[in-house]
Amino acid sequence: MLLYRLNRLHLRLGHFFPMPALEARPPKFAIAILAIIFVVAIFLRLTPHAFSPGAPLNALSVIHPQPAFHSLGFDEELYRKYANAISEEGLGAYPEVVQAYVEAQKEKKGSILPPVRFLFIFAGYVWHSIFGIETLEGLHQIASVFSMLTLALATFFAWRVRGPTWAIAIAALMGFAPTQLHMSQHALVDGFFTFWATLVLWLFWENLQAPRNWRWLAGYIIALALLVLTKENSFFVWIALVALLIANCWLQFGTVTRELLIATILGPLLGVVVLTLLAGGIGTLIQCYQLSVSKNFELRYAILTGDGPWYRYLVDLMLVSPIVLLLAFGTLFRLDRTMKAEWFMSLFIAASYLIMCNLKYGMNLRYANMWDFPLRFLAFSEIVWLASLVKHYRGAIIAGAVALLAAIEFHQYIVLAVRYPLYELITHDLIQALKILKTPY
Repeated sequence: MLLYRLNRLHLRLGHFFPMPALEARPPKFAIAILAIIFVVAIFLRLTPHAFSPGAPLNALSVIHPQPAFHSLGFDEELYRKYANAISEEGLGAYPEVVQAYVEAQKEKKGSILPPVRFLFIFAGYVWHSIFGIETLEGLHQIASVFSMLTLALATFFAWRVRGPTWAIAIAALMGFAPTQLHMSQHALVDGFFTFWATLVLWLFWENLQAPRNWRWLAGYIIALALLVLTKENSFFVWIALVALLIANCWLQFGTVTRELLIATILGPLLGVVVLTLLAGGIGTLIQCYQLSVSKNFELRYAILTGDGPWYRYLVDLMLVSPIVLLLAFGTLFRLDRTMKAEWFMSLFIAASYLIMCNLKYGMNLRYANMWDFPLRFLAFSEIVWLASLVKHYRGAIIAGAVALLAAIEFHQYIVLAVRYPLYELITHDLIQALKILKTPY
């Protein structure tokens, strides 16, 4: 029923948004496969609290892969603190929360995360207020729900670009992606940020396909503003969008209009204006950001875990999702001008990678969570191409390859986060979880 409803949604949206032609409605077994993928993937993304004694799903706890890390992370404690501040003092007191951070950060030797990751904190507070749960659990559930939304969005994005067959494959690969599952189990902003980054990327693509459509433009502006409100240093996503705008001159993903250029600038500016109001002034906001960055250079943990060569992210991705990475690289070696979607995904990764790998003491694979969908899009493209070299049973080969890859990805998650108490996605912990390194620091 899920794919049928998506088809109905597509027809309804078609009255408002110009859409490319879709494949014929897939057979019933394809609909069933997609439904099964979503049910299993959503189940895996439910928080451990849902399976605790007395909880409604406690009887299913034996089949839910519980993360081995049960402690409260340092960042999670801060997010809870900020959400509690909104709950106790109200949203109007948020400038005092930011100012208190500035004063505390001046005295500390190392950096702590700032309260300007506002949207995630506020979402946790809203969830806490609606359901009457503790704010930390609210943040956990927000991370879980937005991981599910990212899965749905990635599936729909692939469907819009290449049709239902690609959507089913992307749903399978994203549904069991180790980093996606890991971020759904912890109250951290990065999986939440991934949703907004993917939404921005999708709306950017749609604006290229349907120029001067005010609905796509409005959605794009709002998504960009919310992206800034989610993470104050989201400029690497914006840089990637600018790179795609420039590359469009040669690769022709779509039509770049003056309205799209204005929207690409207006969206982040709107987010900055709201952040400025929340911080109590532009001076406080700038001071908050400067302290967060400069103090990070003094934090021993960041120095030990956040540094490395420019290919650090490639190493970490190879540890977590080796086959996906190799397949994605395979697609890069056969790119031509007709493969517009593959170029689009590749340049988004490359441009944002260029910025992210040059941040001193600021590398961590959870920051790269937003690459999960583009990488799996490229990986599936390679699977389709490899299957095209075979004369018979191409559909079965593609389906088998996707199922096998999804199973391998899920096994990686079990090894990394269920058998080992993984929290931070840093190289040292990854190689310890994989038993490549057996000695501590």
